[in-house]
Amino acid sequence: MKILSRDFTLKEKILLGLLVVIILGFCYYQFLDQPVRDSIARSEAQKASLEIELTSVQTKIAQLEKMKTEIDKIIADGSIAPMPSYNNNKEVNLLLNEVFGPYNYYLVFSDLTRDGNQIRRAIKIEFVPRDYETMEAAFAQLEKSKFRCLVDNVQYSKTTDTRGDSMYFASAVVTFYETMVGGTPDSGLPADKSE
Repeated sequence: MKILSRDFTLKEKILLGLLVVIILGFCYYQFLDQPVRDSIARSEAQKASLEIELTSVQTKIAQLEKMKTEIDKIIADGSIAPMPSYNNNKEVNLLLNEVFGPYNYYLVFSDLTRDGNQIRRAIKIEFVPRDYETMEAAFAQLEKSKFRCLVDNVQYSKTTDTRGDSMYFASAVVTFYETMVGGTPDSGLPADKSE
């Protein structure tokens, strides 16, 4: 203990002062500077991640706004047909009779298909139009009807009978869409494929 009881020499005081400065510098670096730098680096990485996410969200918002504008335009045009509730069979038959009644026509009904709440009613239509324009007008009348439908697989042919008169034949598969929302299930309704 005699060592501590004597006065320090100038050289020892300078060395002790340097040691204290080094210890304080190390403490500052280890306990203040490094944690702050790490925190800043984490914050910058988080900021970059959030900026990427923000860009993605802004892109989605722009797409949704574009889609909403398109939907509003379609609704304003009146070109969108509602999807009626199941079972819309009677109304579909009335529509088909109205459109194809003036012609000799034949209908082949396929089984209904169901995917979740969506019901598809496919009907093959064969008829004898007066000419190509009549066929086009009939299918256009279906597409512009109050029911949502898809006219597909359209076929048109022309033949000549034994007297030399031209005869035209047309066929297509028309799929009418219905929804189970507000519909009443019955025995003709198939099981849901999505289950």
